[in-house]
Formats: sequence, structure tokens, C-alpha cells
Amino acid sequence: MTRPAAGDSPDAVVGTDRRTMVLDSAMATFARFGYRKTSMEEVARAADISRPGLYFLFSSKESLFRAAVTQALERDIAAVEHVLSDTGRPLGERLLDAFDHWAGRYIGPLARDVAVVIEDNPGLLGEIAVTTPRRFEHLVTGAIAAETGRVTARQIAQTLISTSTGLKHQAAAPEFYLERLKVAIGLLLR
Repeated sequence: MTRPAAGDSPDAVVGTDRRTMVLDSAMATFARFGYRKTSMEEVARAADISRPGLYFLFSSKESLFRAAVTQALERDIAAVEHVLSDTGRPLGERLLDAFDHWAGRYIGPLARDVAVVIEDNPGLLGEIAVTTPRRFEHLVTGAIAAETGRVTARQIAQTLISTSTGLKHQAAAPEFYLERLKVAIGLLLR
């Protein structure tokens, strides 16, 4: 839940929470129907908001989609940063958790559809479709380099990212994805 900052009015906080909820509902709706088949009416219904209210928040389906994906990617990156910064835990555990936050939650029927919608519409997303995956790679590379001192940290990170991508398309369940990724992490960190 959003906490009020000094000087924020209660209405501003409620508006932020409402916007977050609308974006979450939009992401689920886009995942269910795909970008092209999703209407603003369906998103409004899922978010329990009027269609004019939705248009007040977002001028178009494109801007709604961009905001929903941006929110999801920013959450993912924030979770990855948090997990990787916990240097009191073994590197392998931190990497597994980081990949779980980044890609593991996109395993399974509905979750897989979210990833497909994002991958199928990169032009709608603009710069964030490129910068966020780069940021993820940078965070993983930094964690590996800091822990192992290896010059090959970037290559290890890229190999893990490629492995994750392949597993994401093979896995029917998050447990399978995490089990196989744990093996890959163990092999690469030896």
C-alpha cells in the first residue's frame, strides 16, 4: 500500500492506490485477451471503474498498456535489486530469487500470456522494453562480480539470462522453472 508522504493529501494517496489497482487489472486483462483484443471497456469492468473514469486516467489503450507494463517491470526490478543486495545470503540463493522475481512469476498459463503480450508489442512500450532487461543484466552481473571477483561475470549473467528465457518457454509450472534454474546457477558458479 502506498504510504502518505509528508504533505500528501489523503485523496492523492487514494488516487495513487486506485491507479495502481487499475494498472494491475489492466495487466491481467491484457494477459487474458492479448493487446489487440482487449478493450478499454473490459479493463474498466475488471478494474471496477467507469469507462470515462478510465479515460480520465489514461487517454488511450496504448498509454494504459505502456503504464501497466512499466509498473510491472519497475516492480520486478525493485524486487531484484532488493534480493541481490542482501549479501548476507549465499549468491546462488540470491540469484535464484532474483530470476524468480524477474521471470519466474511469468510461468504458467495466464502468466505466460503476460510475457507474450509484452514480447509481441515492443513498439508500444518504447525505451523501457530495452532499458529494463539491460538493468536486470547489469544487476545480475554486478552481484556475480562482487561475490566471485570473476572477470567473466557478464558472461555468466548472460548465460543465466539465456537459460532463464529457454526455461520460461519450457516450464509448465514455476517449480520446474526454479528447479532447473537452480541447477544452472550451481553449475555456473563453481
